[in-house]
Amino acid sequence: MKTVILYESFFGNTKIIAEAMGKAFPAGEEIWVLSISEVEWQQVSDADFLIAGSATRGFRPCEKTKHFLKNIPSKGLSGIKVAAFDTRMALSEIESKSLRFIVKTGGYAAKHIAASLKKKGGDLIAPPEGFLVTGEEGPLLKGEEERASNWAKNLLLGMAKSQTF
Repeated sequence: MKTVILYESFFGNTKIIAEAMGKAFPAGEEIWVLSISEVEWQQVSDADFLIAGSATRGFRPCEKTKHFLKNIPSKGLSGIKVAAFDTRMALSEIESKSLRFIVKTGGYAAKHIAASLKKKGGDLIAPPEGFLVTGEEGPLLKGEEERASNWAKNLLLGMAKSQTF
């Protein structure tokens, strides 16, 4: 099985999460952990499983992630299991009530990534997931790397059960 984990990271936190996920897969699996800015769709189009993630910027994925997702051919993800994640600040870390309301309303990057993956024909096997940073630049909240590893392991279990979301 070929698994591709794509990420876009501003301050290194999303990269750390993606790498933790990659290490969670069993030895012998073909795992690629790649920066989305260094890859073209054709390079990963033969994946069996695609996980895409981005830092949350303005309640959405980063620009290179949006561009990559937009350029996946229509139904290009047909037959491919997919999952989405992001890095974000916890609502409790946002001091301004009005900004908290905007974040609740606008959401985070992962839900937009998941919607794009599904629109392109992907088989979403888990709800979008967010991993927490402390402050805009991080670092990651303690325990988030381990949580990312466990999330990836659970994705594998979900694939075995063939669940979709």
